[in-house]
Amino acid sequence: MIACWGAGRAVLARLRPPSRRDAWLEAAMSAALGVGLYICAFQALAIFGLFRREATLGLIGAGVVAAAWQWRGWRTEVRALRAAAPATPPWTRFERIAAIALALVALPALVAPLAPPAAFDELMYHLPYARLVAQQGTLGIHDWLRYPWFPYNYNLLYAAALQVGDDVLPHFLNGLAGALSVLMIFRLGILHANRLTACIGAAIWLGMGDYANALIDMGVALFVLSAFVALWWWRESEPLRDGTRWLCLAAFCLGVAAGSKYQALIFLPLVALFVVRHERRVWRAWAPALLCFLIPCIYWYARNAIMTGDPFNPIGARVFGFTEWVPADYVQQVADVRDHAEMPNALIWSVFLAPFSVWWKRSAAVRAAGWFCLYSVAVWVVTSRYPRYLMASFPLLAMTAAVGWQVLFGWIAAGVRRLRAAPAAVAPDGPRSGAGVGDWVVVLLLAVLAAVSVGQTATKVSMISLTPEAREAFLRKHVPGYGAMDYVRRNVTGRVYQIALNEAIYYGPNPIWGDTLGRWRYRDYLLMSPGDTARKLAAEGFTTVVMSPEMVKVLSVRPGFDQYYGLLHEQDGSRAYRLLPTTAP
Repeated sequence: MIACWGAGRAVLARLRPPSRRDAWLEAAMSAALGVGLYICAFQALAIFGLFRREATLGLIGAGVVAAAWQWRGWRTEVRALRAAAPATPPWTRFERIAAIALALVALPALVAPLAPPAAFDELMYHLPYARLVAQQGTLGIHDWLRYPWFPYNYNLLYAAALQVGDDVLPHFLNGLAGALSVLMIFRLGILHANRLTACIGAAIWLGMGDYANALIDMGVALFVLSAFVALWWWRESEPLRDGTRWLCLAAFCLGVAAGSKYQALIFLPLVALFVVRHERRVWRAWAPALLCFLIPCIYWYARNAIMTGDPFNPIGARVFGFTEWVPADYVQQVADVRDHAEMPNALIWSVFLAPFSVWWKRSAAVRAAGWFCLYSVAVWVVTSRYPRYLMASFPLLAMTAAVGWQVLFGWIAAGVRRLRAAPAAVAPDGPRSGAGVGDWVVVLLLAVLAAVSVGQTATKVSMISLTPEAREAFLRKHVPGYGAMDYVRRNVTGRVYQIALNEAIYYGPNPIWGDTLGRWRYRDYLLMSPGDTARKLAAEGFTTVVMSPEMVKVLSVRPGFDQYYGLLHEQDGSRAYRLLPTTAP
């Protein structure tokens, strides 16, 4: 984190300061920019096969030196900003209670990353991909993974983590993205609304974030948020032409996000519409911004376009043609997304009340955040309705929802006052919250979140594995098929085909084949007789098959199964079989 701040600060300090200064928001933006710069550096090293532990440590060391070099100047700048800032009123009792509740809400996020990897997607392709890159020091196409052609920007951080630490360390890099975006939301709430809004927004995002895994959704959310913060700083520049570098920074952050997950591309039309309203210069503004956008992500899209004809492989298959995936895979994936469609977390539903707030009238930034939320939700409803695909918008949704919650609390307070026939002394959602009924409701909401978080913290602490024996027990409990996969990894040297154990392949041999989609799909093997399946596997070089308990019950009772498969290992219902010599043609 220090290295990221040092690298990002070295660049950010050379841009024209935003018109509305905030030292902590700028520090968080510096760290986020540093994360993006490190991703680009790791990507460049890996493209040329130079992504090794020594290079990673060297880059981190350079960032730490940059941070030490700038520390004194940054502290001086912070003191100057504090001295020049107008006096702020002291924190009220309600605001202090809200801050304490926010700290309690943060407890699970501090503990959760310490658990061993056990989430489905991180075990299925995020960590296996990162481990391969860390071991080989180069980028490659690994067709045994479900998504071999995806953009993997944020996963490069996990690869670097695996070079210098164990597989818990990537959880903290995922958590770093969440922590930086929480800090940004808190400071944005203070700048453009009030302290209670800041506490509520930060608490909502803390409660919705997932800090216990090595997925990339929180990283994408960080860079989408950073892009729109930079975009707003550009909008506030006077004149706009002097703030073009902020526009380039926004484009760079969007590029990092688009190089991490395809869903980030949905924000490009909104950004283009926002920018074209205020800036028409092509070569002085649009061209450098486009270049900054392409630097972090063009490798992935150009590689896919050149090698498969589909820059968005596999989601662009219906337009550009199918490669590893066939139309049935595409249909199955879309059906799976629809099966997981549901309403997002209820904490953000109040976003639709934000237009009734005084902050909507007073702050152009709040209105801009509101339009961003409306656009994000509309696109999400039309496309997937899968909550995780909305996570890139969650930070700004959380802040805007906090404004909406204050509207609701204000209405509750007004209703109580009417019942008491007492005049309202303070506007319920004004700049200072006062001591009205609305403030008590705010504190009550945060207290509920804090109580839930304390309970979650106890659960997260119980998942920490301090010894190899505790880790083994945890993984056997939370990762189906872990025992069989671990046995195969330690004892089998040939090619292994797994059946219905996608969620455990990180703990199996590296690589390991078999999936519901893609070139090694199950239905191409399992719809045949046991003998035909065994012969096909043997002809492709496989020596071992490992399967889930459910598939053991289905496949092992087929006539002739024992003639072609010999039991190697059984644990927790999962089994590993070797292909018998009778498999040979």
